[in-house]
Amino acid sequence: MSIGSVETPRDKFLRLCPGGFSDPLYLRYERDYKWAAHEAWHELLNEPEFDRLLTEEKYGEVCRRAVRIEGKTRFMLTRYEKAALHDGVKEAKPAKLFANGLYDLVYGEDDFETRFQEFAKDLEHLPERQTSPVKWTVLTMFPFLAHPTEHIFLKPQVTKSAAKRRHFWLNYRPELNWTTYSCLLRFAEVLRKEVADLEPRDMIDIQSYIWVTEFWKKTP
Repeated sequence: MSIGSVETPRDKFLRLCPGGFSDPLYLRYERDYKWAAHEAWHELLNEPEFDRLLTEEKYGEVCRRAVRIEGKTRFMLTRYEKAALHDGVKEAKPAKLFANGLYDLVYGEDDFETRFQEFAKDLEHLPERQTSPVKWTVLTMFPFLAHPTEHIFLKPQVTKSAAKRRHFWLNYRPELNWTTYSCLLRFAEVLRKEVADLEPRDMIDIQSYIWVTEFWKKTP
């Protein structure tokens, strides 16, 4: 970055995390806990285990494990966000709906667009208590943790800010919709090219890059 020039997101990332995606501070505050949640997913809700739980109609157990995995992250920063998921799957009927829908979302055989739209509809049928479970965080968190090479987590405000900074049209709407998510996947590829020389491993690094460059004001 030359004297008098505006600091780019990439410049900021390297200023805060000089070691890039292998920087100890980056690993400690961003990647490691997300990777731990990914590993927890594959321990607790890998496809054979998830299938077994559904076959035995242990829908509540699926939900308890999903909530446990969410608890390993810092994706939902307020108790109201957490309540959207936790309260929405407490009762038997919603738990069954959520468990079956989540399996199809992550492991289903239809194209991902169809599975995405179906799970969005499932969330609309969960009970709303403190706040609605129909949230981008709830919809995108589990595919991201299950398949971080393919899917990305959407935290709306920071992601919109990152897209605006690059003049990328995210087509963001608060209502859950495929157009916004498909644009997000394209935006992730823009970011991957932006930091290609830093060798991001997966969407965990790409999503973390958004968070560091938009949210961190200084090193933690």
